[in-house]
Amino acid sequence: MRNYFIIIVLAMFALAFISVGCAEDSFAGKWTAQFDSQIGHQNYTFVFKVDGTNVTGHAIGERSMGTNDIEITEGKINGDEISFVEPLKLQDNDIRIEYKGKLAGDEIKFHRKVGDFAEYDIVAKRVKDEVNSDTNSPPAKQ
Repeated sequence: MRNYFIIIVLAMFALAFISVGCAEDSFAGKWTAQFDSQIGHQNYTFVFKVDGTNVTGHAIGERSMGTNDIEITEGKINGDEISFVEPLKLQDNDIRIEYKGKLAGDEIKFHRKVGDFAEYDIVAKRVKDEVNSDTNSPPAKQ
């Protein structure tokens, strides 16, 4: 009877570690968001690379004033939560944009804080693998 208890406890620990790893890995990839802000409509693409609980990648923002491709900093994952900073330089001003988000399926619900100027919520959606348009290559695996 004692052996069964040990096996059950070990299985529970293994499942806990697997589920944490899956949540961390599920942030990796490309995400897009569209939202209105104080400076107008913005289209964003986030590309996340995950290494354990650390996140690196890029925030690519398209707006009427142009496009920025910024390397994110301070990226962290804690279970189904992600946080990072987009250090933006806008008209010779350094602006710290802080993101805190929570994974919900194929969406990340972010709270975005732009310096001391504005705060609002946005939703980023996962970009699904696209079918390869090259007719000589097999389609991407689903």
